[in-house]
Amino acid sequence: MVAHVLGLRLALLAGSVRARPAVVARRVFATLALVVAVVAVCVAVVRLGDAASGTASTLLITAGSLVVAGFLLVPLFAGAEDPLDPRRFGPLGLPPGRLAATIVLASLVSVPAMVVIAFGVAVVAAWAGQGASVPLAVFAAVLGLATCVVGARCAMAIGALALRDRRGPQLTGLLVVAASVLVVPAAVFLVSLDWSGGLPTQLTEAASALAVSPIGAAWAIPLRTGGDLARSVVIALLTLLALVLLWWWLVRRMLTTIQRPVPVRERRGLGWFAVMPGLPSGVIAARSVVYWFSDPRHLANIVIVPIASVLVVVPLLVVGVPVQTVALIPPPLMALFLGWLAHNDLAYDSTGIWMHISSGVRGIADRVGRLAPIMLISVPLLAAAITLSVWVHDRWSILPAMVGVCVSLFACGLGLGSVSSAAAPYAVTRPGDGPFEQPQRTGGGMAQALVFFGAIVVSAPALWWGWLALNRGPDYAWTALWGGIIIGAVVLLAGVIVGGVVFERRSSRLMEFAETM
Repeated sequence: MVAHVLGLRLALLAGSVRARPAVVARRVFATLALVVAVVAVCVAVVRLGDAASGTASTLLITAGSLVVAGFLLVPLFAGAEDPLDPRRFGPLGLPPGRLAATIVLASLVSVPAMVVIAFGVAVVAAWAGQGASVPLAVFAAVLGLATCVVGARCAMAIGALALRDRRGPQLTGLLVVAASVLVVPAAVFLVSLDWSGGLPTQLTEAASALAVSPIGAAWAIPLRTGGDLARSVVIALLTLLALVLLWWWLVRRMLTTIQRPVPVRERRGLGWFAVMPGLPSGVIAARSVVYWFSDPRHLANIVIVPIASVLVVVPLLVVGVPVQTVALIPPPLMALFLGWLAHNDLAYDSTGIWMHISSGVRGIADRVGRLAPIMLISVPLLAAAITLSVWVHDRWSILPAMVGVCVSLFACGLGLGSVSSAAAPYAVTRPGDGPFEQPQRTGGGMAQALVFFGAIVVSAPALWWGWLALNRGPDYAWTALWGGIIIGAVVLLAGVIVGGVVFERRSSRLMEFAETM
């Protein structure tokens, strides 16, 4: 089997040589440019063996983390066809485990893998120049290479299963938004650093964080000792194990799932309905996104939130509070308000309630689907706001705390709002009315207050840890990050489940409410 897969790989490489002369010329030029770039990078990495220990450690961990991140993300955005797609070898009848291992071995005969191997050799040389153990350095490089190769296989399989047939303007936009959420904060962070006095302390702190992260743990192993070494080894091995299990599951699924027919290029497609999963929650999510982007009531709410969050802190600037302190206030306020917007989403979409109830949609599917548009808008908005806020504050060590606080406030608002919108909807402006028109109503204030202040109360631990990180040191920042994520995830999950039960039990009352809107 290995010979067959390797033969296919070599045949594909040989076939590229028989292409048209113009294509061959472009490929030769691209190959030469890649070789020059790889040689330049490897020479620079080898020279780090003579640099100061702290400088070498920071740059090697950062560079290795970027390489792993590239292998995990680029296949999702590239959309190129995979010549080693497991479905091509389905007729051979091999077990998923054996086929998965064979494809990974064959993947080593590829340009990206060769680049990582060259990078790994250079890194081993740099580690040896720093006095690290050569066997440990080789072990770390092998771990890094395996993580890159298996991670790329997983990314390409996910792209083939979920993204290949759905690439369109909507999915491309989602991928661009996802990339901006990761790239823009990193770019702002690097641009804001002061490189005049050597490596900035912020970059060193970032490298320390990457050393215990799944993408950077392997590259930090040779230069760490004691408990730090054990922590990096465990994280690197667990990351590789998780990727191997994911790859095995993906191969098994691809071999046991009927392949979709090749889509015919049409002038008009299904838009968001083609992007979202073919599940009840996915259909509701697609319809909700279409409604949100075409309804001025929703658009007005989204525009008002960042403006209101900034205007709230203007009095603080007037009375003399430092800008560095005031800059940390708008993102949590935005997260709180954005999560709070979901507390009455049924009333804004009353025309679609009868479809969900009459078709027997589960309450959880309704709750999950209606959260899609607000999450699609809020995640990039909050990422940009948090980055700008920390940049103005000029202490990047506070970034994890800001992320944890904002995630907790936003997710708790969504969770509590999922219950509130099904349990106590109240009248809002009708579709087509102006966004600032308000109907006559006798209730709704209690639901608004419970969701708004409830999100603050439930997020109190994350807020307290964020305050400690701001005043006592960055050690509490990571506590605020993971604490905020856990609190937000628990409240959001519980809110969706409880909200789904309430939606099913109050379906008749919700229909009556929709008729009055």
